[in-house]
Amino acid sequence: MHQTTIQLDPILNFFKGKTLYASYCSLSEIKPYPTIQHMKIQSAEHAVNRINSGNRVFFQGGVATPTSLMKALFNRKNELKNVELLSISTLGNLVFDTEEIKDSFFVNSLFVSKNVRDMVNTEYGDYVPIFLSEIHLLFKNNILPLDVALIHVSPPDKHGFCSLGTSVDITRAAVKYAKYTIAQINKQMPRTHGDGQIHISEINTYIEIDEALPEVSYDHDRNEITNAIGKYCAELIEDRSTLQMGIGAIPDAVLSCLGNHKDLGIHTEMFSDGLLPLVEKGIITNTYKGKHRGKIVTSFAIGTKKLYDFVDDNPEVLFLEIDYVNDTKVIRSNPKMIAINSALEIDLTGQVCSDSLGIYQYSGVGGQMDFIRGAALSEGGKPIIALPSTTKNGESKIVPFLKEGGSVVTTRAHVHYVVTEYGVAYLFGKNLCQRAHALLNIAHPDHREWLEAETIKRFGKLVH
Repeated sequence: MHQTTIQLDPILNFFKGKTLYASYCSLSEIKPYPTIQHMKIQSAEHAVNRINSGNRVFFQGGVATPTSLMKALFNRKNELKNVELLSISTLGNLVFDTEEIKDSFFVNSLFVSKNVRDMVNTEYGDYVPIFLSEIHLLFKNNILPLDVALIHVSPPDKHGFCSLGTSVDITRAAVKYAKYTIAQINKQMPRTHGDGQIHISEINTYIEIDEALPEVSYDHDRNEITNAIGKYCAELIEDRSTLQMGIGAIPDAVLSCLGNHKDLGIHTEMFSDGLLPLVEKGIITNTYKGKHRGKIVTSFAIGTKKLYDFVDDNPEVLFLEIDYVNDTKVIRSNPKMIAINSALEIDLTGQVCSDSLGIYQYSGVGGQMDFIRGAALSEGGKPIIALPSTTKNGESKIVPFLKEGGSVVTTRAHVHYVVTEYGVAYLFGKNLCQRAHALLNIAHPDHREWLEAETIKRFGKLVH
């Protein structure tokens, strides 16, 4: 049979240097890319024209926030009304200007980050309290059905698979359940292993960019206080433990104190550059984990280019969907599971507020409870709340009562270890008065007399 050579548009990277042959067939008959004729390569402005007033739009978070698409969407503010935006932590040079976009967009955040914080605390935004491990159910069960998903991916490989790169988290579920998916394909997005593989046929339209990912470093936040907290936390960690500790000055301080440990493992919802020295020194081996031995398990990563280069095409690192990573039964399967999380304030009974300052929504529930509970149920596990004893303004973070309107993320029944720069309070099995005494002993010395008086006022006594 006579054959005709069909050379596809060279901008389709996954066909670069390839030639397909067909016997006078339509493109829809060519395998394995049956929907290739539906792919469109457009400007960001053209790509987001698919979004209409009243749509609910998910956009990927972390350093994978699709800023090119989002900026193009915001540029349509004069023609769109009541577009609902859903995401978790967002990064990059994306400005949510309340005055500019308030009549067109409503930010319904699933985790509040700095650049949406102001908008979420106005009538033009809000927050959905939810565990990261359960967000996929909002899409699956049509509680928050998605019209459009905006994502940020690597170029497709020779088989047509793109990668969600640094942020698999809830994005894989969003793509699965959204009616329409628009992607920005970035040559500088790392290709990561795990659940983040997205076939080009799952993407309805896309643009191409070549931009460096945002870089985040917490070195400037390290100080004597965070280093002291890191030292106390490190003393609670045994060899062969599996760690969850997120990102920030305190987690990095903890990691810096683990240089003499052996055979540590990682099962965490996110990580940053602080992990890399321990990998390079052979301290993190993942040998004694209960799940995915030999692998670092995470759901997203935020850091510097050094981190992005480390995760790129690295089979040692698995980026898995967050409903699995944060599943309590998966977490607890790792022996000696260590979960280190922080708080905005904690009351004298052990109630932890980590997402609000009174009624002001500051962050979100996130995965704190998932890991605190999973570590508590793990054989030899330790759930740890680590926080400075005071705010930057010198106010005590250990308080008699949470601020009015403040939310409890981790209940006092779930809290075992609390660490400040002044030591460790072990609360498990202690009654309310004993807890208060243990906590005031790790409070800042300037506030202990006040906390002692409040303890006596409430319980009529002190425990000595």
